[in-house]
Amino acid sequence: MIEAHLAKLRARDTISAEEERVIRDSLGTVRDIPAQTTCIRAGERLLVSTLLTDGLMCRYKDLPGGERQITELHVAGDFVDLHSFSLKQLDHNVMALTPCRVILVPHVKLTAITEQHPHLARVYWFLTALDAAIHREWVLSLGRRSAIERIAHLMCELRVRLGLIGQADDSGFDLAIKQSDLSDCTGLTPVHVNRTLRELRERGLMDFKGKRVVIHDLAGLKALAEFDEDYLYLRREER
Repeated sequence: MIEAHLAKLRARDTISAEEERVIRDSLGTVRDIPAQTTCIRAGERLLVSTLLTDGLMCRYKDLPGGERQITELHVAGDFVDLHSFSLKQLDHNVMALTPCRVILVPHVKLTAITEQHPHLARVYWFLTALDAAIHREWVLSLGRRSAIERIAHLMCELRVRLGLIGQADDSGFDLAIKQSDLSDCTGLTPVHVNRTLRELRERGLMDFKGKRVVIHDLAGLKALAEFDEDYLYLRREER
């Protein structure tokens, strides 16, 4: 059930059999969450962190008028709120965009990891730093990239992140989200998203077919986005 999580860790560091056992022993309750369900709310006291094992989730903030900004997407294998271990509550909400399965990891188990398994603690610290790197790239997109560059960059990022867990290749990947969700990821109106997706299709770069992103020209898509995957820290290093 946590193979995607282990694959993500092992893509960037060495995880021993003993550390894998510790991770598995730390797992708690399994929950299934329906699509479009907010499962963690800002300000809620948290005693567990949530590990996504299947589906697509997001972090988001909203305004009193209902306007929403998605600040990061999470794929299978991600902790969606590992930072709640130290913060104990979030300043944002977490939502399941598709039907999701998660495992709750009690904070007392994470405390034991930090005290008894220092290398594993550093690996999980790295994950929170990685989330921050992704946030910074998204801020750059919202502030400086054009509409077509924003969407192209997001698709390039998802291809890499899903590829780490065997859910994407150079031809594309499944992405069962609504156009309004993509709008909230990129800070664009749904009409602008629709127009931009049409332009990407007309340029022969990518297309949505049903719930799948079909990439026709990966090199061209990356060039358009000026995509540099260094912020995803894909090198395997001992931490």
